Amino acid sequence: MELSSLSELDFNESGEWPLPIKIVAIILLAALVWGGGYYFLMKDKQAELETLEHTEVQLKKEFVTKQEKAWNLAAYKTQLAEMRVTFSSMLKQLPRKNEVADLLIDISRTGLINGLEFELFKPGAERPVDFYAELPIDMKVTGTYHQFAGFVSDVASLSRIVILHNLSMAPLGKDGDKMTMDITAKTYRYLDDEGK
Repeated sequence: MELSSLSELDFNESGEWPLPIKIVAIILLAALVWGGGYYFLMKDKQAELETLEHTEVQLKKEFVTKQEKAWNLAAYKTQLAEMRVTFSSMLKQLPRKNEVADLLIDISRTGLINGLEFELFKPGAERPVDFYAELPIDMKVTGTYHQFAGFVSDVASLSRIVILHNLSMAPLGKDGDKMTMDITAKTYRYLDDEGK
């Protein structure tokens, strides 16, 4: 078959074409249909499929995370109940407004019992923070190292929360074992619903 005979082919009589030309025409027609179908139908669907597959991966991760939380829900509820009990007991360690004066007396009495001499005992202004107020107490005391240690230990064992900050110690003169200690004790007061 010659190439010149290809130009003489009539599409209306394609059933009479030679077999090799029929095969080539069918392959070209199938490729054209497949290419057009892919371009017009499958291309957008494939992009949508990729997006959905990405979403599926994210949703599976989210599902696993939520499932782990669901499995641990009982443990979380138990932990929350324990935290509420602990928080409640800690709130009881914060003095109410009418108990602050007694706490100040307890701190100064603790220093005196340990043999310390107070040069300064100055409660500062309350500073509200969230659900509690912070009350700083600036102190300057004189005593021995062991008296200071006893004082710090006894303050730590008070029934109310008192935290010691900004501790600085210096010898008092060249002779003897007396020292001075500047310290800020902070106690915390629970603010009730009215913020008082």
